[in-house]
Amino acid sequence: MTASSRRARPYAPALVVAAILFAVSGIIVVDAMRIEITSTYGVGPTAVPYVIAAGLAILGGAHLVMAWRGTWPVPEPDDASPILMILGGFGALIALIGLGGGFIPATAVLFAATATAFGRRAILTDLAIGLVLAIVVFLVFDKLLTLSLPYGPIERLLS
Repeated sequence: MTASSRRARPYAPALVVAAILFAVSGIIVVDAMRIEITSTYGVGPTAVPYVIAAGLAILGGAHLVMAWRGTWPVPEPDDASPILMILGGFGALIALIGLGGGFIPATAVLFAATATAFGRRAILTDLAIGLVLAIVVFLVFDKLLTLSLPYGPIERLLS
Protein backbone atom coordinates (compact mmCIF):
# COMPACT_ATOMS: atom_id res chain seq x y z
CA MET A 1 0.00 0.00 0.00
CA THR A 2 1.50 3.32 -1.02
CA ALA A 3 1.34 6.54 0.94
CA SER A 4 -1.05 8.12 -1.58
CA SER A 5 -3.56 5.23 -1.45
CA ARG A 6 -3.45 4.97 2.33
CA ARG A 7 -6.17 6.95 4.07
CA ALA A 8 -5.15 8.87 7.17
CA ARG A 9 -7.07 8.21 10.36
CA PRO A 10 -9.63 10.87 11.23
CA TYR A 11 -8.81 13.25 14.06
CA ALA A 12 -10.71 11.73 17.01
CA PRO A 13 -11.17 14.87 19.16
CA ALA A 14 -12.83 16.66 16.24
CA LEU A 15 -15.18 13.70 15.75
CA VAL A 16 -16.15 13.87 19.43
CA VAL A 17 -16.81 17.62 19.20
CA ALA A 18 -18.87 17.06 16.03
CA ALA A 19 -20.96 14.42 17.78
CA ILE A 20 -21.55 16.73 20.74
CA LEU A 21 -22.53 19.62 18.45
CA PHE A 22 -24.97 17.40 16.54
CA ALA A 23 -26.46 16.09 19.81
CA VAL A 24 -26.96 19.58 21.25
CA SER A 25 -28.47 20.72 17.97
CA GLY A 26 -30.91 17.81 18.06
CA ILE A 27 -31.86 18.55 21.68
CA ILE A 28 -32.57 22.18 20.79
CA VAL A 29 -34.75 21.14 17.85
CA VAL A 30 -36.74 18.72 20.01
CA ASP A 31 -37.21 21.40 22.68
CA ALA A 32 -38.23 23.98 20.07
CA MET A 33 -40.86 21.61 18.69
CA ARG A 34 -42.36 21.36 22.19
CA ILE A 35 -42.86 25.12 22.55
CA GLU A 36 -46.54 26.00 22.61
CA ILE A 37 -47.21 28.87 20.27
CA THR A 38 -49.91 31.18 21.59
CA SER A 39 -49.92 33.67 18.72
CA THR A 40 -50.13 33.10 14.99
CA TYR A 41 -48.46 36.28 13.73
CA GLY A 42 -44.82 37.23 13.36
CA VAL A 43 -41.79 35.03 13.62
CA GLY A 44 -42.72 33.33 16.88
CA PRO A 45 -40.68 31.95 19.75
CA THR A 46 -39.34 28.94 17.85
CA ALA A 47 -37.35 30.90 15.27
CA VAL A 48 -34.23 31.56 17.35
CA PRO A 49 -33.86 28.00 18.68
CA TYR A 50 -34.05 26.68 15.11
CA VAL A 51 -31.43 29.19 13.96
CA ILE A 52 -29.13 28.20 16.83
CA ALA A 53 -29.70 24.50 16.13
CA ALA A 54 -28.88 25.04 12.45
CA GLY A 55 -25.71 26.93 13.37
CA LEU A 56 -24.60 24.15 15.71
CA ALA A 57 -25.33 21.53 13.04
CA ILE A 58 -23.25 23.50 10.51
CA LEU A 59 -20.38 23.70 13.01
CA GLY A 60 -20.72 19.97 13.65
CA GLY A 61 -20.56 19.30 9.92
CA ALA A 62 -17.47 21.49 9.57
CA HIS A 63 -15.77 19.59 12.40
CA LEU A 64 -16.69 16.32 10.73
CA VAL A 65 -15.28 17.38 7.36
CA MET A 66 -12.06 18.70 8.87
CA ALA A 67 -11.62 15.57 10.99
CA TRP A 68 -11.93 13.27 7.94
CA ARG A 69 -9.75 15.43 5.71
CA GLY A 70 -7.00 15.51 8.28
CA THR A 71 -6.63 19.27 7.94
CA TRP A 72 -6.83 19.91 11.65
CA PRO A 73 -4.18 22.29 13.02
CA VAL A 74 -1.57 20.99 15.42
CA PRO A 75 -2.80 21.72 18.96
CA GLU A 76 -0.79 24.05 21.16
CA PRO A 77 0.68 22.81 24.42
CA ASP A 78 -1.81 22.63 27.29
CA ASP A 79 -2.01 25.59 29.66
CA ALA A 80 -4.74 25.41 32.29
CA SER A 81 -4.20 28.89 33.76
CA PRO A 82 -6.47 30.79 31.29
CA ILE A 83 -9.28 28.30 31.86
CA LEU A 84 -8.82 28.56 35.61
CA MET A 85 -8.86 32.36 35.36
CA ILE A 86 -12.18 32.32 33.47
CA LEU A 87 -13.64 29.79 35.90
CA GLY A 88 -12.51 32.04 38.75
CA GLY A 89 -14.32 34.93 37.06
CA PHE A 90 -17.48 32.82 36.84
CA GLY A 91 -17.09 31.88 40.50
CA ALA A 92 -16.74 35.56 41.40
CA LEU A 93 -19.81 36.39 39.30
CA ILE A 94 -21.87 33.77 41.12
CA ALA A 95 -20.56 34.87 44.52
CA LEU A 96 -21.13 38.57 43.90
CA ILE A 97 -24.67 38.02 42.67
CA GLY A 98 -25.40 35.57 45.48
CA LEU A 99 -24.10 37.99 48.12
CA GLY A 100 -26.18 40.87 46.76
CA GLY A 101 -23.49 42.72 44.83
CA GLY A 102 -25.62 42.85 41.70
CA PHE A 103 -25.20 42.22 38.00
CA ILE A 104 -23.00 45.18 37.10
CA PRO A 105 -19.99 44.61 39.40
CA ALA A 106 -20.21 40.84 38.91
CA THR A 107 -20.12 41.22 35.13
CA ALA A 108 -17.25 43.72 35.33
CA VAL A 109 -15.18 41.23 37.34
CA LEU A 110 -15.98 38.45 34.85
CA PHE A 111 -14.96 40.71 31.94
CA ALA A 112 -11.64 41.59 33.62
CA ALA A 113 -10.92 37.94 34.45
CA THR A 114 -11.63 36.89 30.86
CA ALA A 115 -9.45 39.66 29.44
CA THR A 116 -6.64 38.61 31.79
CA ALA A 117 -7.06 34.99 30.70
CA PHE A 118 -6.57 36.12 27.09
CA GLY A 119 -3.29 37.77 28.01
CA ARG A 120 -4.24 41.36 28.69
CA ARG A 121 -2.60 42.80 31.81
CA ALA A 122 -4.47 46.11 32.32
CA ILE A 123 -6.80 44.91 35.08
CA LEU A 124 -8.05 48.33 36.23
CA THR A 125 -8.75 49.39 32.66
CA ASP A 126 -10.51 46.09 32.01
CA LEU A 127 -12.62 46.54 35.15
CA ALA A 128 -13.62 50.01 33.92
CA ILE A 129 -14.47 48.70 30.43
CA GLY A 130 -16.42 45.82 31.97
CA LEU A 131 -18.26 48.25 34.23
CA VAL A 132 -19.33 50.44 31.30
CA LEU A 133 -20.39 47.44 29.21
CA ALA A 134 -22.31 45.94 32.14
CA ILE A 135 -24.11 49.25 32.74
CA VAL A 136 -25.13 49.40 29.08
CA VAL A 137 -26.36 45.79 29.14
CA PHE A 138 -28.21 46.37 32.41
CA LEU A 139 -29.94 49.49 31.08
CA VAL A 140 -30.92 47.75 27.84
CA PHE A 141 -32.42 44.83 29.74
CA ASP A 142 -34.01 46.93 32.48
CA LYS A 143 -35.32 49.94 30.54
CA LEU A 144 -35.82 48.74 26.96
CA LEU A 145 -36.67 45.07 27.36
CA THR A 146 -38.18 45.42 30.86
CA LEU A 147 -36.41 42.26 31.97
CA SER A 148 -34.92 42.20 35.43
CA LEU A 149 -31.32 41.30 36.17
CA PRO A 150 -29.95 40.76 39.69
CA TYR A 151 -30.02 44.03 41.62
CA GLY A 152 -27.32 45.41 43.87
CA PRO A 153 -26.42 48.89 45.08
CA ILE A 154 -25.36 50.18 41.64
CA GLU A 155 -28.44 48.80 39.92
CA ARG A 156 -30.70 50.48 42.51
CA LEU A 157 -29.05 53.82 41.71
CA LEU A 158 -29.74 53.37 37.99
CA SER A 159 -33.40 52.32 38.36
